[in-house]
Amino acid sequence: GLLPGETVIKEGKASILFPSANEVFYNPVQEFNRDLTCAVLTEFVREQLSARGVRVEVPGEESRVVVHLAEDGASQGEARTAVVGECCEDGLRVLEGLAASGLRSVRFALEVPGLRSVTANDCSSRAVNLIARNALHNSVSHLVTPSHRDASMLMYEARGRKERYDVIDLDPYGSPAPFLDAAVQAVSEGGLLCVTCTDMAVMAGNCGETCYSKYGSVSIKAKYCHEMALRIILHSLDQRAGVYQRFIEPLLSVSVDFYIRVFVRVRTGQARVKSSASKQALVYNCTGCGSFHLQRLGKRTSQGNQMKYSAASGPPVGPNCEHCGYKHHLGGPIWAEPIHSPEFVQKVLSAVSANPSRFATSRRIEGILSVITEELEDVPLYYTLDSLSSTVHCNTPSLLQARSALLHAGHRVSLSHACKNALKTDAPASALWDIMRCWEKMNPVKREKLSETSPAFHILSTAPVCPACWTEDRPALLLSPTPHPAFTLLSLRALPHSPLSLPALPHCSLTRCPASLSSLSPLKSFLCKRFHQGTCTQGEQCCYSHVDQQGQSAAGE
Repeated sequence: GLLPGETVIKEGKASILFPSANEVFYNPVQEFNRDLTCAVLTEFVREQLSARGVRVEVPGEESRVVVHLAEDGASQGEARTAVVGECCEDGLRVLEGLAASGLRSVRFALEVPGLRSVTANDCSSRAVNLIARNALHNSVSHLVTPSHRDASMLMYEARGRKERYDVIDLDPYGSPAPFLDAAVQAVSEGGLLCVTCTDMAVMAGNCGETCYSKYGSVSIKAKYCHEMALRIILHSLDQRAGVYQRFIEPLLSVSVDFYIRVFVRVRTGQARVKSSASKQALVYNCTGCGSFHLQRLGKRTSQGNQMKYSAASGPPVGPNCEHCGYKHHLGGPIWAEPIHSPEFVQKVLSAVSANPSRFATSRRIEGILSVITEELEDVPLYYTLDSLSSTVHCNTPSLLQARSALLHAGHRVSLSHACKNALKTDAPASALWDIMRCWEKMNPVKREKLSETSPAFHILSTAPVCPACWTEDRPALLLSPTPHPAFTLLSLRALPHSPLSLPALPHCSLTRCPASLSSLSPLKSFLCKRFHQGTCTQGEQCCYSHVDQQGQSAAGE
């Protein structure tokens, strides 16, 4: 029963008791974090148990019959079933190192099938007493075990192969740095490590020296700071795992609200650990125009069946930026490899989309994961459209126009879930500034007001090498993102059709569409706006229609 002054908070399938004095921290904004963790953990459990012949049954999901095959291929009948709220003998052992009220652990027990045990640990005796009461209140005491220990010591004692946890979740109030060394040792082979960082001021460049002391990486102030924060924590995890001949495989990394959250698989292998240096990179960031370059710490080359490791060559830039003449700031090292597993993200996205009533934040999860599936995997960091425009002091093109210009120039481009106006592209900085010079010619700035020492003056003093096309009404528009009201961090959500698959188109002038577009018959159904305004000079070669729906010439020819 409730004690005097206590309140009950319901989240997901859990009903949690909280003291009125707020002795145990609860943050309702983190509901999305907990929902996403339950979704990720469910798919991870499904992967692990399917190999053991156990079928995972999730409430609200259409039942799928899984037949377990023996090594000789003979069927052994329908697999055993794991359901929520019940202890699974072949299930996974979960540790929540900093459990507070035990809300997350209780939700695991009530919403994630296939678990053998959930250890909810906290160093506060009041928190542990509350965890025990909440487990009893939700009838999951057979699954959730309260633990009153120091989280690091508890994990250090679980370093033995038989004592390791299959899943470790660390969601501290602040930095997880003190717990990472123990965590990478205490997670089982191929196990899942979930880490949250809320010390974003440190990781986003306000305190680079503090960031280095905690994570072994210098953060810098830049527009891409949110993705850089993700790559800093991944670098720190991989570095600490490497000490014990282990390495990480990122499954999902998200930057939302006021925190970042990473889900990584931890494996062991001395040969794979040798690749660690080549997965890290330093960042050279221009203090003037914001151009950045990455310098890998190591070099990895394949020689037949063997891999050769050597020192990387560099640096990629000189002391001053080639575009604006300003100095570079040095940041990192950061993780320079992909920060998501596309296959795993797609599994989570498909499961959430097929069962939207499972979580209160399902639509937001769908939106963020949809954008993540479209992100360029091999392109670290990003530029922002407003910062590019601000540098040259001109107005800002639309996101569709910028994407079109990059696609016309033959580059790949995508959005980023970490920033709503980001441009993640493989185009070099020189190509981006060429495009902005072309945009400035269409939207001229007052050159006399520019200081001769400003980045804008240096950049605009150089003529564009390649012309750019800013026309929106092209295949990029048809493949462009559409609004997704549930995705609050981005105003746009990617469609299943990816712009990455669009073939590169030839360059075109500032005011003309490429002739090759005239062969794209779908565009002929659209009326030419320039012809209607009397400014189109393409004639029959125009890729748009000069005739309205009544068959009359749009300009009265």
